[in-house]
This record gives sequence, C-alpha cells and structure tokens, in this order.
Amino acid sequence: MMMRKTVVIAALGMALLQLQGCVPLVATGAGAGALMANDRRTSGAYIEDQEIELRTANRIGGAFPSDYVHVNVTSYNRAVLLTGEVPDDVTKQKITDIAKTVGNVKGVTNELMVAPPALLSARTNDAYITTKVKTRFIDAKRFPITAVKVVTENGVVYLLGLVTRQEGNDAAEIASTTAGVKKVVKMFEYVELVPNAN
Repeated sequence: MMMRKTVVIAALGMALLQLQGCVPLVATGAGAGALMANDRRTSGAYIEDQEIELRTANRIGGAFPSDYVHVNVTSYNRAVLLTGEVPDDVTKQKITDIAKTVGNVKGVTNELMVAPPALLSARTNDAYITTKVKTRFIDAKRFPITAVKVVTENGVVYLLGLVTRQEGNDAAEIASTTAGVKKVVKMFEYVELVPNAN
C-alpha cells in the first residue's frame, strides 16, 4: 500500500513538472471555474494572477535565453514570487525590474539564486516535494487545500495564500516536517474569516 502511494505521488510530481509552464493555459480551461469557486482570491485576482505569470514569464523569456536563466514566476493575489537560478546579481536585478513593470503587480519577492540552472533531476525532486506537501495538507484536513499555494525550489518550500494565522502555522508545520524539505518560507497574507451563519 505504501509503495503504491509513493508511485502515485511520484507520477503526480512528474505531471506537475511537465505542466508547470502550462498552468495559465490549463487553468483557463473547463476546470478554471471550479478552481476559482474554491479559491479565497476574488475571481478577478485569480485571473489576473494567471495573466501576470504568463506576461512576466514571456518578458523574461524575451530578454534572456532559456539556457542562460531558469526562472519560475508565481503570482498570488498580485504579489509575484521569482524562484530559480541566474548567472549573476545584475541579471537577478534586471529580472526584478522586468517583473515590476508588469501591469497589476503589487509587489515582487526575488528569491532567485546566483547559480547554474538546476538540472532536470533537481526540478523533478522539487515537483515531488510539492506533491508530498500538498498530499500531507489533504491528509491533515486542517484547512482547505485551495487556501495554500506551494512552490518548491532547490528543496526550499514557499507557502503563499490568504490564510488565518492558525492555518499559516499549520501549513508551515506540515511542510517543514515533510521529507526532503530544507526550509519553509511563509509568504502569506493573513485574513480574519467570518464564521458561516448556516
């Protein structure tokens, strides 16, 4: 049973890795409505995040060849997270500047490392870690899975979302105790949830 679960998680991790660059396209399909309905962002913010990720990635791709930089762009509630590898600090700053010029971006956090582009094996491992963390969130049932976005780069897990303090602490605790996670960085926006009147 444990072996079967591991195989399923590995397969999901590989699928996530292959779809990583296609998320804006996939999310705008039939499943977008269901995803938005369960997301704490407004539908406008959700769609804008997809657009911000696509526009930022396209601008970075237009400015730098893909074998020169490896940059992942994540936008959550219009706040942009940049992860990956670049050859030097000058390039790192230029990429920050590019992200800041994209419409509707309210802030940029640049976590790019000055290092050679990560190997496919490292990226696969990061996708696997992301899948494991998400699976543990589901198993723990402490908060809605759609409340927390997980991004992993070089074993460092970044957590984004609109969450209560308790949800944020729970998510960080679960992520930090997941095998393979080197560090957890909380990038949450904290909210007070109004209890359901029903």
